[in-house]
Amino acid sequence: MLRIIFIVFISSIHFLGQSQGLTGDQLLQNAIAYHDPNNNWPTFNWVFMVTMETPKKSERKSKVKINLPEQVFSLTVNQEEVSLEYILKGKDCKLRLNGAEEISETQKKTFNLNCDRALMMKNYYTYLYGLPMKLKDPGTIIDPKVNRRKFKNKEYLVLKVNYSEDVGGDSWYFYFDPLTYAMEIYQFFHDESKNDGEYILLSGEETINNIKMPKTRAWYYNKDNGYLGTDILSKE
Repeated sequence: MLRIIFIVFISSIHFLGQSQGLTGDQLLQNAIAYHDPNNNWPTFNWVFMVTMETPKKSERKSKVKINLPEQVFSLTVNQEEVSLEYILKGKDCKLRLNGAEEISETQKKTFNLNCDRALMMKNYYTYLYGLPMKLKDPGTIIDPKVNRRKFKNKEYLVLKVNYSEDVGGDSWYFYFDPLTYAMEIYQFFHDESKNDGEYILLSGEETINNIKMPKTRAWYYNKDNGYLGTDILSKE
């Protein structure tokens, strides 16, 4: 019994020392070293699958290609026998509906198939699957203070991130395991005083292009813990 108490006490001291001694930038560097130890993100070029499970909706399967060196992004979404394709190469944009590039204006509206959405999806997938490395991008404001916070009965090292006005207005919090620096939760607020926004629980890992990415992401509302859906990453 005394041995167990001693181990818990020593672990607590170690955890306290880590959180008090780290700056925000140092915590981010440690997290990047865990997820992308060989600095592969700048040359990322891979295709992966994302399966989205949402309450009361059919399963959605997405094939995602991100080629950062050649500025290529493509997304193929399959749901309920409909296939949508968004393809971006530099400033060029192509759209396909069920494999065809000839799409009526009515169909574009019905399926929200347009180049603005293609760019939004590119930013969405590149940001979320590029974390925590994407927190080094210009316009990212890292809070120098590292906080300790308990979430779902576990203590984390927490990094607060804001963005310059031209990038975005949300506040983000990233929760890292205090021993490995693995990213296990992230959370964002549009207006923190209203407790709006969402939190995302990360579990498991999939190694893509030698980068450790979360295998499963479960999305919830901050305000009432309402469940939104889960997406599952896999290799093509």
